[in-house]
Amino acid sequence: MKLICETQKLSEICSNVQRAVSTKSSIPAIEGILLEAGENVLTLTGYDLEVGMITSMEARVEEAGSIILNAKILCDILRSLPNDTVSVEADERLTCRIKSGDAEFSLIGIPAADYPELPSVESGFPIVLQSEVLRDMIRKTIFATAENDVKVVHTGVRFEIGSNQIRLVAVDGFRLAMRNEEIDYDGEEKIFVAPKKALGEVVKLTGGEETIALNVGKRFIVFEIGSYRIVSRLLEGEFLNYRAAISGKVTGTVRVNTRLLIQSIERTSLIITDRTKSPIRCVFDEDMIRISSTTALGTAHDRVPCKSEGEHMEIGFNNRYLLDALRVCDADEVLVKIGSPILPILIVPTEGEDFLFLVLPVRLKTE
Repeated sequence: MKLICETQKLSEICSNVQRAVSTKSSIPAIEGILLEAGENVLTLTGYDLEVGMITSMEARVEEAGSIILNAKILCDILRSLPNDTVSVEADERLTCRIKSGDAEFSLIGIPAADYPELPSVESGFPIVLQSEVLRDMIRKTIFATAENDVKVVHTGVRFEIGSNQIRLVAVDGFRLAMRNEEIDYDGEEKIFVAPKKALGEVVKLTGGEETIALNVGKRFIVFEIGSYRIVSRLLEGEFLNYRAAISGKVTGTVRVNTRLLIQSIERTSLIITDRTKSPIRCVFDEDMIRISSTTALGTAHDRVPCKSEGEHMEIGFNNRYLLDALRVCDADEVLVKIGSPILPILIVPTEGEDFLFLVLPVRLKTE
């Protein structure tokens, strides 16, 4: 294998592909990036057996071939090279020479035949979405996925696509995030759960692209974003019956300025630390939300004007869960629907059904 290409472009692509590479594995091949050169195109692949990333770039290929190189070392070398162009040459003994200007490196590679084959998906025609729409939907739900859950399916985001609408839902046992959007789609209904890692990569790669194509199979999904393809295993298992969770009794609604509420919660959270964990106390009155917290470090009190209908109520919350939901609302005002001090609240837009966030309460100690 012998090729010459742009140093910066290759470095940028390798840095992206490296995120799909396994950092610790008993299989050395998947700690590397697979480089395949042919017909003036260099293809790079990273795959940790769960999520894979494939992309290509133009290169002056003088001799076709392939090799696996350690991802971290390769990326570190490319970032340090002095010239605009770099030559990569590998021989039959798997010695790869990387040269740019006066800098030259020699790496021992791994045979390309040792690299695991990425799964393919045949699903008829792809589902095409506007990249900014999908990016926003993922951003508004991915924070509510479970980190560690007995049910692995809750560590991902549920997609429901059909009837010209797409819905994303995430739950972690303490909160729920849901985002709805109308799309141009009249194909068969698709319901699946995609892992958090794959969706995080989708968000990072959608910057300059207008559309994203989804090919969904029974066990795998492929996201096509510009020159990149992200291949991911789908999560299996029974997802929470979220419709039952969001259809609870509502005894009051509170209309409040989103920014002011965020700032108030942030202020009253200043005395809450990892060592002094404590819920924030929210008292919903007719025209005011009084927010306070008490920890071993002291007390904090604040209040936010609101328009309230229904019962006066006092409810405790995990401050971070409330803030995570409010920060992605992207609305000047929100409606907070409350049922009782022991029932979850719902945060929804003042008009429409674009998003819904559910947050479970925390039991308060009597003062």
